[in-house]
Amino acid sequence: MQHPVGSPLPPGGPVAVPSVPPATAAAPDPTTTTLAVLLIGPAGAGKTSVAKYWADHRRVPTAHISLDDVREWVRSGFADPQTGWNEHSEAQYRLARRTCGFSARNFLANGISCILDDAVFPDRPVVGLGGWKRHVGPGLLPVVLLPGLDIVLERNAERSGNRRLTDEEVARIHGRMAGWYGSGLPIIDNSQLDIPETAHLLDEVLSRSIASPPNW
Repeated sequence: MQHPVGSPLPPGGPVAVPSVPPATAAAPDPTTTTLAVLLIGPAGAGKTSVAKYWADHRRVPTAHISLDDVREWVRSGFADPQTGWNEHSEAQYRLARRTCGFSARNFLANGISCILDDAVFPDRPVVGLGGWKRHVGPGLLPVVLLPGLDIVLERNAERSGNRRLTDEEVARIHGRMAGWYGSGLPIIDNSQLDIPETAHLLDEVLSRSIASPPNW
C-alpha cells in the first residue's frame, strides 16, 4: 500500500480475527496474507532467529518486533529482569508490550504484516497472553516454539550480555513453558529443525490458524 508524500497514514486499531474462508474455498495462503503473529517460547527457543527469517522471506511486506529489543530501548535506568523481577522491571515490561502493540496495529493498518516474539508464560498473567490480546487485538495469532531442554541450554550458552541466562533459569523457564501443552495453542517442536524448516512449518501452522483461529 503506497501513500503519497504528506498524506496521512491510516490509524492503527485492534487487529480483528481473520475471516474464516468458506468450506469450498482453497486453504488460505499465509505467505500472502496480512497477518499479526505472536511467536512464544523460552529463552533459546530460536524465536528471534525464526521470526526474522520468516519476515525476511515473505512475499508481502512484513515487520519483526522483538519485545526484548523494545524493552532495551531504555538505557539509563533499565530494569534488567535478570537482577530480579520487581515493580520496575514489570512496569518496563508492560510499557514495552504496549509499545509493541501500538507499533503492530499501525503496521497492520498500513498493510504491513507483523511477527512479534516474547517469552509469554502460560501461568503468569502479568507476562501472559491477555496483555498481548488487549494491545494488538483478537486477530493476533499465537504460536509456541518449544524445543527440548538440551537444545535451549545449548543455544543459551551461545548468547552474551543480559540475554544469556544461567542454566538453572533456562531450565526453570522451559519447565513452565510446558504448560502450553493442552492450552489449545499450536506448538512447534523445532529441536531437529533448522531455521528455514521451522519457518516453513510456521506457515503451515498459520494456515490452519487462519482457517480455524485458536481460542485464547
